[in-house]
Amino acid sequence: MKHIRIVLLLSLSLLWGCKPGRIQSGPAVRIAVGGQTQLVYLPLTLTERLGHFRDEGLEVTIEDFQGGAKALEALVGGSVDVVSGFYDHTIQMAAEGKPMQAFVSMLRYPGLVIAVSPATKRRIGGLRDLDGAVVGVSAPGSSTHLLVLHLLSKHGVSAEKAGIVGIGMAAGSVAAMERGTVDAAVMAEPAISQLETRAGKLKLLADLRMPEGVKEVYGVESYPASVLYAPEAWIEKNQLLAQRLARAVRRTLDWIGKHSGEEIARAMPESFAGGDKAMYAKVIEQSRPMYSTDGRISAEGAAVVAEVMSRLMPKIGAAKVDAGRTYRNDLVE
Repeated sequence: MKHIRIVLLLSLSLLWGCKPGRIQSGPAVRIAVGGQTQLVYLPLTLTERLGHFRDEGLEVTIEDFQGGAKALEALVGGSVDVVSGFYDHTIQMAAEGKPMQAFVSMLRYPGLVIAVSPATKRRIGGLRDLDGAVVGVSAPGSSTHLLVLHLLSKHGVSAEKAGIVGIGMAAGSVAAMERGTVDAAVMAEPAISQLETRAGKLKLLADLRMPEGVKEVYGVESYPASVLYAPEAWIEKNQLLAQRLARAVRRTLDWIGKHSGEEIARAMPESFAGGDKAMYAKVIEQSRPMYSTDGRISAEGAAVVAEVMSRLMPKIGAAKVDAGRTYRNDLVE
């Protein structure tokens, strides 16, 4: 019997790829995220806080970056295994011959707005007035940058006529808007509410926190946004591990659907509230409808993302990317 127990322990340690003394911690996974404090990425942090990664036998390390483009760079560079970022990066990488797949969705709507700086000296009444303006995004090349390019194109403004600068999505975006460093910016909660608390109601040029705004901008009510994605080869090699990641996030999405904003806020790191717990809980409650209920990516939404990117970026259009190969729903099911 003793020999059998030793063999079993050694077999498990080989299966997890670690020493026998580390069996309980499970395989290590490094996840990059571009702006962890933003509510669009809340399910990732909440999954860790609720212990769902640990329950799946995973040892997850989350590394925070200024924006999604920086998180993608870390993935391509090999310093992380998975990215918690926006789905459109899988389309971009497919066009570059580096196939990646999203395997669990956290949002039904992008959860972003384009707001006018309360300190700008320009008269901005609509998106056309961004001609010649300075617009803040999380980072150049990020999904927020793509949103600005899409809206400028849709309203007849040349991308070259708007100065686009990276300001981050948390304290950096609030400071840039408050000081008038930018004339307008792409923002997400809770930064939107934090700025409004200090500067009053913001003028919004686009609001993608609810289906009506998403349909106005993209023509569909469900648009793939925050997901977990990884290189296709990594997923094939680590399919069970990816399935456990997806299952852990799916459990968190179920949990969000059954708990109030106040309960969710209590489970999050205190520092994410920016010193105003009541405001943070209120914003989470208002944002609950944007979270996915099943973790799936819709074929219609993925096709729209591919179409938008193909129109804005000639390289992607020339590559004729098959959106159906950039995501999979089988792991979350």
